[in-house]
Amino acid sequence: MGILRVAQNDSVETPPPRIDRVTQMPDEPTFASLGLSAPLLETLTQLGYEAPTPIQARTIPALLAGRDLIGQAQTGTGKTAAFALPILQQLDLKSRATQALVLAPTRELAVQVSEAMHTYAKKLEGVTVLPVYGGAPIFGQMKHLQRGAHVVVGTPGRLIDHLDRGTLDLAKVRMVVLDEADEMLKMGFIDEVERMLSLVPKPRQVALFSATIPEPIARIAQRHLVNPERVEIEHHGISAPDIEQRFLNVAEGQKLEVLTQMLELEEADAVLIFRRTKNGAAELAEKLGGRGFVAEAMHGDMKQTERESVIRRLRGGKIDIVVATDVAARGLDVELITHVVNYDIPNDVEAYVHRIGRTGRAGRSGVATLFITPRERRMMREIERFTGTQIKPMKMPSRADVAARRVAVFKETLRKELQSGELDLYVEIVTQLADEGPFDMADVAAAAARLAHGTRAVGTPVAEAPAPAPREKAPARDDEEAKVRLSMALGKRDGIRPADVVGSIANEAGISGSEIGPIEIRDEITYVSIPARYRDDVLAKLGGTRFRGRPVNLRVAAPERPTDKPRYDRRPPAGKFQRDDRPREGKPFRSAPKHAGNAFVPDGPPARGSKPFRPGASAPPRVGKPFPPKGKPFSPKGKPKKR
Repeated sequence: MGILRVAQNDSVETPPPRIDRVTQMPDEPTFASLGLSAPLLETLTQLGYEAPTPIQARTIPALLAGRDLIGQAQTGTGKTAAFALPILQQLDLKSRATQALVLAPTRELAVQVSEAMHTYAKKLEGVTVLPVYGGAPIFGQMKHLQRGAHVVVGTPGRLIDHLDRGTLDLAKVRMVVLDEADEMLKMGFIDEVERMLSLVPKPRQVALFSATIPEPIARIAQRHLVNPERVEIEHHGISAPDIEQRFLNVAEGQKLEVLTQMLELEEADAVLIFRRTKNGAAELAEKLGGRGFVAEAMHGDMKQTERESVIRRLRGGKIDIVVATDVAARGLDVELITHVVNYDIPNDVEAYVHRIGRTGRAGRSGVATLFITPRERRMMREIERFTGTQIKPMKMPSRADVAARRVAVFKETLRKELQSGELDLYVEIVTQLADEGPFDMADVAAAAARLAHGTRAVGTPVAEAPAPAPREKAPARDDEEAKVRLSMALGKRDGIRPADVVGSIANEAGISGSEIGPIEIRDEITYVSIPARYRDDVLAKLGGTRFRGRPVNLRVAAPERPTDKPRYDRRPPAGKFQRDDRPREGKPFRSAPKHAGNAFVPDGPPARGSKPFRPGASAPPRVGKPFPPKGKPFSPKGKPKKR
């Protein structure tokens, strides 16, 4: 059985004779049962976190209870949320003093932890988290520290530097986290860590996380932690060598198209696709159904009877694809599953192991595919390190591959029909039509085949094919695709910067920074352009966010008048509005027409300070020659005219 069967061909369901092995989901801890506050729970729900990972389930209650803690777990097990959520819940937001300190071995990890805490704090009013690390201008960090930061996340060397300068005040710090302590030991930061812990006043709470606990780390724990809770997460490898693991680099907006092409190209008995959220699972199942696949969603909110019904239909061959969340797939044991697709990369490496373990059952081989965006490569490396296996790149499916596959499948269908016999009546009809003319036998057979195949195209246009009709033309290249302009109710007066705009959209919506822009920041409003395919996702994820306590109010910008359109990012047609920089004999240059606001105008230079920001642009703006002073007419030869 393949996965190219169209939904309308589904037959009447016949229950299989055997009993499905679907494990009843046990009563497991939820984020609500861990004692987290309502704003944090709401944020976790929006992020698609259905259930806590093992380290979160054991760590969060202990930290909320004020216990010191030693957590032995590798990167990628969800430990950032394990300490970030308790920190955020226990902050006194009425005070601007630094109340929590997180030590990280590298600037990359410091930035990652800081971004994660910003994300978790979306529903908390006025939380400030500041990353400080070497290699960045220290004076900017000093200014931020003077204004106040509830949480400081930094590398040991730069934190000591701020302490020596008197710009970091530890008087109000009540919680210290040592993240990846063994890595700080390897990098020679052990003395700085000791000094930081000795300077933080008591009483305080200390949490130490490390993949291993070597002797120097154990001594630090013994000296600075009081009766700590010990949490150890077992390391899991993959015990199924017959699972082929591979990955594809895709942008978020390309995933659906790539998935459908992959499903058409590969033979599969049953496919299990993973998404982070129940809404995402339902949405993807619906879109796949609209493309002719027989797919159903399965998530944690479903009743056990509904869940069993989906699995029964999958086992009985009535559906080919199940789109599930991690919670819903726990205990799932269906031998028919030959392919697992990680449409969304999991939040932790443990989840990845559980996901791909749904295939390769009972000695059968399986294929596990991982879709990753550019920002998720680090997580993939952590998965490889955790599982001890290499995830190999796979060839991106092309439209030509899909066309060839459709033709091959159709040929095979015709061969089977020819081998079945009992075609005498149809042979007679085809022969009569050919004899009556003006069509030959091949044309008649081709028409009959097309009629029998239905409206679904056998092949898709390829590069060598004639140009398609305007309504069906091939998608434009990424650098030519349509963009949509969004507006934010924030501007220069609110202190918003291009980096804030790019960072927010890239982090929340998973878009590469190179695809965001141009950005134009005015006094009270900011405009940003993004690829049109991301519009709904970005509006849904950032529409209700806040910046420094003020609502962003992100929405599609109203079309501007022609005179308001900036001259950047668009070239005029040949022969129109082309500026000739050569002076015209006997005629002075005309100054640019008057225009309200800071936008650009077609014939004049941009207003000062309003040039849009383009991510990745490094060349400095060109500075034109100033206009001549008033009262001195300008002539082409550079001499004042005689009056």
